[in-house]
Amino acid sequence: MDLKLKDIDRIIEMAWEDRTPFGAITFQFGLKERDVITLMRRELKPKSFRLWRARVQGRATKHSKIRTFDEGRFKCSRQRLITNNSISKR
Repeated sequence: MDLKLKDIDRIIEMAWEDRTPFGAITFQFGLKERDVITLMRRELKPKSFRLWRARVQGRATKHSKIRTFDEGRFKCSRQRLITNNSISKR
């Protein structure tokens, strides 16, 4: 899959966010969890990748099926629809 630099940056940003599940990345970019891990390994420095993996492993919020909160997904007040993910100018 050919991703633009802007898309790669957004995927990395979403992968680092605690409350963004891998399912959201799959929905928006078509990458499964394994593909995100491969992308992160390729794009990050080795130490940054190890820190990210340690942070993500066992984190329930990164996996929609094992999330424990029922209030719905977190959405920043400045975030637009998931398909148009840019922040409006103020």
